[in-house]
Order: sequence, then structure tokens, then C-alpha cells
Amino acid sequence: MDKITAAQKKKNLVNNLGALPSLMVAFSGGVDSTFLLAVAAEVLGVRVLAVTASSPVHPEADIRNAQQFTRAKGIRHIIYESDERNIPEFKANTADRCYHCKKAICMKLKEIANEQGIAHIAHAINADDLSDYRPGIKAASEMGLIAPLADAGLTKQEIRFLSKEMGLITWDYPSRACLASLIPYGEPVTDEKISMVQRAENILEEAGLKQCRVRHHGSVARIEVNSDDFFVFTNPEQRENIIKAFKKIGFLHIALDLEGYTSGSMNRALG
Repeated sequence: MDKITAAQKKKNLVNNLGALPSLMVAFSGGVDSTFLLAVAAEVLGVRVLAVTASSPVHPEADIRNAQQFTRAKGIRHIIYESDERNIPEFKANTADRCYHCKKAICMKLKEIANEQGIAHIAHAINADDLSDYRPGIKAASEMGLIAPLADAGLTKQEIRFLSKEMGLITWDYPSRACLASLIPYGEPVTDEKISMVQRAENILEEAGLKQCRVRHHGSVARIEVNSDDFFVFTNPEQRENIIKAFKKIGFLHIALDLEGYTSGSMNRALG
């Protein structure tokens, strides 16, 4: 990564944000949206508003992180209750699940923006996201949301670097996913499955694994972690503790994916 290029991209981001009369940031509390909100707050001051959807399919830690950040920075923040499980396509877990979910969220964001007199709504996709299968991006574009990070060409690595320079504690946060994305397409999204993967990932994080996914394959839990962290599972006592904890959740078989952590690995089933 070229630091000068990253700095120039941030400058372009600042210039683009500065041209906006007011901005709402769809704020999850993760690496990208925290960086976008921090820069927007520096540029626009009180003309920026953070909005967070609190939902059973969003990792609990992200909501807490979002609240802590806006309180510390004095940024206006609205949290609303969202339940994507009421969307038929989401519940059925169709291949375009994310499209319908994102569209519903965008409709709510536009409603809040109108109430608050906010001119633009931004979501925090980055340049890397554009190369993956993400139907939610299409929905956001159709609903008129802007993507300042992607427009500036900022990659995940650059955002982490710039976040560290700004002193944001999120610079090395693990990438998180909607919990529904841990269930194979075509398998219905249920409260039980969501709870199982949430609890399973919490167990791995408590074991010291920062970047992890637990994919739900019926009675099988498929664990994805960075290959550098495989050693955790070679420790007999730690491995046994993880196995017992996962079985207590309801999994009958616990498997470690030898490919390691792979973002969006469920999309392979789409061909």
C-alpha cells in the first residue's frame, strides 16, 4: 500500500464531503463506517447525523461500539429497531436476500433523513466491496445513497491505515458480517440459527480469535479463522473446550475450514 496515494484519496474524500450541505451516515460501528463518520464529522460538524439499525442479525458488539464512538465524539446518533426477518425474501434466504434487506433499510433511512432535514445519505462500502457479489450495493444505489469511500477509491487496507493515523480504535477491528450471511442460501433464516452462530462466534472471540466466522451447515459448524490462528486448535485443552461449548449450543459436528477465513465464501454456491 502506498501511503501517499492513501493520503491523496483521503483528501479527495474530504473535498467531496465538504461539498455536501448535510449528511447522514449509515453507521454500523465497524471499520469503514467509523472512518467515514469520523471524517464527515471533522468536515461537516453538526451537519452530520449517524443512524444505526439495531437488529437481531447484526453482531451485538457492533451496536455497542457504535454508541460508544458517537458519545465520545459528540456526534448526533439515532438508533432504530429493525427486523429484517419480516421480509419474505430475507426469511427464505434467497440469493438476493441482501437486496431486499438493504432496500428496506434505505427506505427507513430516507424517512429519517426527511424528518431531520438531511440532504444526503451515505453508506460505507469501500473500493474492494465492488468486486464481490453484493446485491445490497445495487439496492442502495437505486435508493439514491452515495458511497463516498468507494468513490474516493479507498480500499480496506487504506481505510485501516488512515484510521490508525486518526487514532481511531477501530483501525484493527475484525471485519464482521450480517449473521444471516453465515447460513447457506436457500436455508431459511431462523432465530435459532442466528443465535447459534452469534454464540459460537462469541466463544471463538473469547478464545482470542479476532477474525472468525462460524458458518451454519445444519448440525455442522464450519469454522473459518486466519491460517495463522490454526495453532489455537492444536492445543488439546483449548480445542476440547471449544468442542464442548459448540455442542452445548446445539452443533453435533465442529469442523475447521483448512482454507482459513474467506470473506463471502457462501457466495461460491451461486456459481
